[in-house]
Amino acid sequence: MEQNPGNVLKTFNTRRIVWPVLIGVLAAALLLFKNFDSHSFSQITWTTYSTFWILLAFAMVGVRDLAYMYRIRVLSESKLDWRSCFNVVFLWEFASALLPPVLGGGFAFAIFILNGEKVKMGKSISIVMFTSFQDGLFFAIMAPLVFFLAGKTALFSGIDLDPNQIIKFVHGRELYIVFWIIYFVILFYKLLVAYALFVNARSVKWLLLKIFSLPFLKRWINTARETGNEMIIASRELQHQPVSYWLKSLTATFVSWTARFVLINCIIMAFHTGAIDHFLLYSRQVVMGILNIGSPTPGGSGVAEAAFVKFLGQFIPYGLSPALALLWRLISYYPYLFIGAILLPRWVKKTYLNKV
Repeated sequence: MEQNPGNVLKTFNTRRIVWPVLIGVLAAALLLFKNFDSHSFSQITWTTYSTFWILLAFAMVGVRDLAYMYRIRVLSESKLDWRSCFNVVFLWEFASALLPPVLGGGFAFAIFILNGEKVKMGKSISIVMFTSFQDGLFFAIMAPLVFFLAGKTALFSGIDLDPNQIIKFVHGRELYIVFWIIYFVILFYKLLVAYALFVNARSVKWLLLKIFSLPFLKRWINTARETGNEMIIASRELQHQPVSYWLKSLTATFVSWTARFVLINCIIMAFHTGAIDHFLLYSRQVVMGILNIGSPTPGGSGVAEAAFVKFLGQFIPYGLSPALALLWRLISYYPYLFIGAILLPRWVKKTYLNKV
């Protein structure tokens, strides 16, 4: 689990930052070119109403980050001050922005950050693992909730998918199947983690080693062993915590994810004068969030912009979807890349190199 500070700086270098920015901007530009409608753009008028909703969108970013910082502070049992929580959250978001969601979004790097903030390794592992568990729990609860309240037709029909694509989506049927496959994979893994954290971590480690002993999975057996060891450590750290520990951190998790989604509602409202079904818009974002977990690109770049246009296009005046997708990423994604690029070298120098 230990990482060399010099290797960390090499891993998250300028070249790694350029790629997600390039992919995201290129995807947005292609979507904008394909869907450009001069009439729609000519109808845009910036008003006090627009300013209010954009400012509210920025406020949602603040709420999201503050909720994340509060969660880290709670899980560290107030051993981290607010400045340290800021470092942890923004460096973790920076790593997540540079790594594909399907690879865990900076899980190991987050442990390195917490350990650098003078949190013991065992406690660092438990914080990161429990944080990841709570994020998964949010989707495990919200996905079936929005599905039954909004309905299959509302969530998966009317999605703006190109009928000429190699994989054809008929009224979102195939997308619906993919969504539930990813959901149940997440649910199974989170139930396994829950059993390990709260019941018997050693039996889960044994199961992982048995599974990854299969010939076609054997290359990942060392990763499985390390994961099992981390679960055992986290389980020990999480024992005997008061109810407030769970409730406060879980509340912060739901607040942060809700702010992340409401951000898009605010952006769309800034350019939309009619009525919007805000719950359906929120529900579509829950679906997007689960599908994005399987994204192979850094921080979901390209995939996120395309999903925004396809899933949320019906809520946006025709032709504006790609531009608003880019605006969304400019507010909620790219700042973490640039802040992290400035913060990481200074943090590594202060935390590690000055000790050498």
